[in-house]
Amino acid sequence: MLASPGVAGPLAAIGADSSDPCPAEQARRAAPPPNAPPPNTTPPHPTPPPDPRGPGPDTAPDYRERLQAGPYGWVHRPHWCVWVEPADSTGTATAVEQRWRAAVEAALVPWQGVVPLTLVSEPERAQVRVRRQRPPLRREANGRQRASHGRALLEVGEVQRRGQWQLEPQVVVLISPGQRQAAIQATALHELGHAFGLWGHSDNPADAMAAQPGPLPILQLSARDRASLGWVLRQPSRFAQP
Repeated sequence: MLASPGVAGPLAAIGADSSDPCPAEQARRAAPPPNAPPPNTTPPHPTPPPDPRGPGPDTAPDYRERLQAGPYGWVHRPHWCVWVEPADSTGTATAVEQRWRAAVEAALVPWQGVVPLTLVSEPERAQVRVRRQRPPLRREANGRQRASHGRALLEVGEVQRRGQWQLEPQVVVLISPGQRQAAIQATALHELGHAFGLWGHSDNPADAMAAQPGPLPILQLSARDRASLGWVLRQPSRFAQP
């Protein structure tokens, strides 16, 4: 695949034309109230019911029991539009910015084989926006503050595109540039998994969505990651419906 101009990476960012699958946002309004308050970060954690169809076409085991639906239900769409913060376009982009962008684009490639997605050049065309930013400290239940290199933040609203209103998830993914390139790629792979619907964590360190990763960065999806997302995609969704 072609790389974005001036950026080492596997995906080409698109602009606006008649065949654009990612039309620009025209207007936004608050979502109708669900049964619980709208989320502004990782949604609540109800346990999904067993799927009588089993794991589906992917025969690998999955970790569906560790996944979470939010107040508006399971978060998935038939197509995702993704914006990745570019390096400085004035010609003064630093090596850190270029390395960060290349790592994030590399992390998108495995997900591209699982969910339909398009890399866009303008943030108003995207449901997922990846920013080069260290996440703020998170306060835990014991009062301590914990630092992290990545975080996915979910908000839900009604968005108008091409004159049509839809309930839409908007996910901001924060990925710190202060890591080695392989670590940036592994962090992005994990946080993008949340964005695409895996709101939860695996208990296996070999999975990209592991709660506690192993000593080596995970740069590819496991069979369990793919099977788990496949299960999520078969669940009913309120998103992307007119």
